Amino acid sequence: MNYPAAAARPQRRLVPATAAVLRNRPLRDGARLAGTARFGDGTWVLTPAVHQQHQPAVKLDFATIPVPFRDAAKEVFYALLAGEAPAGQGTRSIATIRVMFSAARHFLCWASDQDITSLAGFTVQNARDYHAHVTAQRFSGGNLHNKWNAACLFWSCRAALSTGALPFDPGSVTTGPPGSGRRIRAENTTSRFPEQVIAPLLTWALWWIDEASGDILRGCGEWAGLNAHTRGNRTRRGEAPARDIATQLAGVLGSYRATRRPLPSAGGRVNIRHLALETGCSPAGLQAASHLTVIGDAVRDCGLADSTYLRTPPAARLSGSLWLPALRYQDLPHYVRLLRAAAYVTIAYLSGMRDSEVKHLQRGCLQAWRDEAGSIVRRKITSLAFKDEEETAGAEATWIVTEPVARAVAVLEALHDPSQAYLFAIPPTSQHYRRAVSNAAITTKTTTRDLAAFITWINGYCRQHQRPDNIPPGSGGQWQPSTRQFRRTLAWFIARQPGGTIAGALQYRHVQVRVFEGYAGTSASGFRAEVEAEQALARGEKLSDLATACDSHRLAGPAAAEAGARLAEFERHLQFTGKIITDRSRLARHMTRHDPHIYPGEFVTCVYDPDKALCRRSDSQHGPSLPDCQPLKCRNVTLTAGNTQALTGHLGTLDTALASSLVLAPYLRHRLQQRRDDIASFLATHSTLPASEQPGA
Repeated sequence: MNYPAAAARPQRRLVPATAAVLRNRPLRDGARLAGTARFGDGTWVLTPAVHQQHQPAVKLDFATIPVPFRDAAKEVFYALLAGEAPAGQGTRSIATIRVMFSAARHFLCWASDQDITSLAGFTVQNARDYHAHVTAQRFSGGNLHNKWNAACLFWSCRAALSTGALPFDPGSVTTGPPGSGRRIRAENTTSRFPEQVIAPLLTWALWWIDEASGDILRGCGEWAGLNAHTRGNRTRRGEAPARDIATQLAGVLGSYRATRRPLPSAGGRVNIRHLALETGCSPAGLQAASHLTVIGDAVRDCGLADSTYLRTPPAARLSGSLWLPALRYQDLPHYVRLLRAAAYVTIAYLSGMRDSEVKHLQRGCLQAWRDEAGSIVRRKITSLAFKDEEETAGAEATWIVTEPVARAVAVLEALHDPSQAYLFAIPPTSQHYRRAVSNAAITTKTTTRDLAAFITWINGYCRQHQRPDNIPPGSGGQWQPSTRQFRRTLAWFIARQPGGTIAGALQYRHVQVRVFEGYAGTSASGFRAEVEAEQALARGEKLSDLATACDSHRLAGPAAAEAGARLAEFERHLQFTGKIITDRSRLARHMTRHDPHIYPGEFVTCVYDPDKALCRRSDSQHGPSLPDCQPLKCRNVTLTAGNTQALTGHLGTLDTALASSLVLAPYLRHRLQQRRDDIASFLATHSTLPASEQPGA
C-alpha cells in the first residue's frame, strides 16, 4: 500500500550553534543562562533546569547518536527543550525529555543497524520491522510505548527539522501500538509492604531513632573533632600545619597510658593515620624515628587493640544488653547511613510523603501547635510538593505528622552541620561530602541502597544475636524495598479504618476522596478487594463480639429493632455445632455468605438499608457512604453501649470547649453549642444507659 509523501514545508535553517537550549526553561537558584548548554555542544547538561534537589545530573549525550541522525536529533530535542514543540507535544519536563532521548537513541541506533542513512529514506516496511522489533523485546508496557513513540516523534516534530524528515507517520502503517495485547494499567500498581515486613522494619527504625542515634551522634562529634585538623581541612581554613608534633603526640599517648587504653590498630599494626588525627598532624608527620620510638614504647605499655575504636562508649541497649561493645571508627560512616535510612523509614511511612517531598525537608520544617496549657496538640511538617503542581520549582505543602516523625527530624538536624539546610543532604562522614555534586539531597537510588543496607544489617544482627525480629525474605531472597512502597502501604492501612478514605485524602493532599480510594487500591491492582475483605473481616469480629455479648440487646436508636433481628440471625449462623467461629478464614467465608450489613462505628452503628439511607454512594459498592453520614438524622442508626459512652464523652469535650467562651468566636461558639444540644437531645431520646447514668442526670 502506497502512502502519500509529507506535504511540502518551508526549509528551516539549522539552529545557530550558540543558541541556548534552556533559554525558555526556568533555571534553579544560582544558575545563569550564560553558563548553560549551547546547541553546538556535543553534550547538553540539563541539570540547571532541574529543580528537584534529589535528582542527579541530567544530560543528553549526542555522541551516542549515530552520525547520520545526530543533527536531526539535536533539532528535535532543541524544539522540545526551547518550547517550540509542535501542537500535541506540549511542554515536557526535563526528566521526561531524558527518557524520550533514551528511546530516540534506541530507535536511531536500530535504524543505523538496518543501514538506513537518513530519516527521509525510512520506508513503510522499515516502520513495520521496527514495530515488530520493539514488540519482541522484553520491555514493560510503558517502555514499549516509549520506544515506539520515539519513531513517531520524528514525524510529529518534522517541522523542526532542517534536513529530510520521515515521509509518513509510522503510527499510520501499523495495527496499533507495540504490545497492545499486553495490559497497561494507568492505575498505581506499586506493591505494598506485607505486615510481617513493615512491622519489624518500622520497629527497628524507631529503635535506631530513639536509642542508637545517641551513640551515633556522639560518635559523629568525636569524628568531627578528629578530622578537623587534617591537612585538607587546615588548608581549607587557611591554617598552618601543626609544628610542635612531639608535644602533641606525648599528650595523646599520655591519655592512652592514663586510661590503660590499647592503641588503635589497622592490619595488625599500630594505626599511624588515626594517631595522626588525634595528634592534629598528617600521617607523614609521625614517620620520624623519634616519634615512632615513643609510639612503640606506648604499645608496649598499653598493648594494641584489635581494631580502631572511638572513645565514645555505646550506651544504647537491646533486650537489656549493650547493642555494641564499642564503636569502630571505620564503621561510623556506615552507621550514619543506617541512621539516615531509619529516619527515612519513619518519616516516609508515618507521613505518607512522596520521596521527592521527603528529600526537600529542610531544617526548621517542623512546627507544633499547642493549646492554652502549652501541650502539643498537633505537629505539622512543611516541604515542597511537585506532582500536579504548576510551579516547576515546587509548591510549599504541609502534612500532619506524629511524634516519632518529629524525633526523626530532630535526629537528622543534629546529624548535619547547622549551615546545611536539607535534612537528607550528604552527611559530613561521607567520602563524597566535599565533592561537588548537582543534587543537594541524596538521590532516590541512594536511598534505595540505604534501605537495602538497613535490612541487611537488621537480619545480620538478628542472626548474630539469635533474635526473632528479623525482616523476612521476599520471593527472590532478601526483601528489596522501594521508596514508593511506604506511601502505598500507609494508604492501605488508612483505607481500612472507619472514615479512612477521608483522612487519607487529606493527608495525601488529594483533591477528591475518590483519588485516594484509587491510590489505596483499585480492583484491578487487587488493593480495593483486599481492603474490602479486611474491612468485612474486622466487622465480622466486632459483630461476633456484639452478638454473643451479654449486653447485646442493649441497643437503642431508630434502627435498634432491625439491628437486634439481624444480629440474632447472624448469631444463629455464627454457631457451628455448638461452637463459636473463631478461625479468621472461616469467619471471612461466613461474612461473605451471611453479612448482616451492620457497620459498627465509634459514635454510631449503621444498620444499612438503602431505602432509608440519607447517604448516597457514587459508585456501585453496596454499603453506607461514610463521608456523607448524617448520624443524628438517619433512620439506619442504632446505638450500642460503646456508642453511647463515646457520644457522652464527646459531650464532655464540647462542654470543656464551651467553657472557654471568652476565646471562642461567636459563630464558632454558636456552632459548638448547637452541636452539643443536638447530641444531648439525641441521647435523651435514644440511649442504652440507665436513666441514672444519662448525661445531665
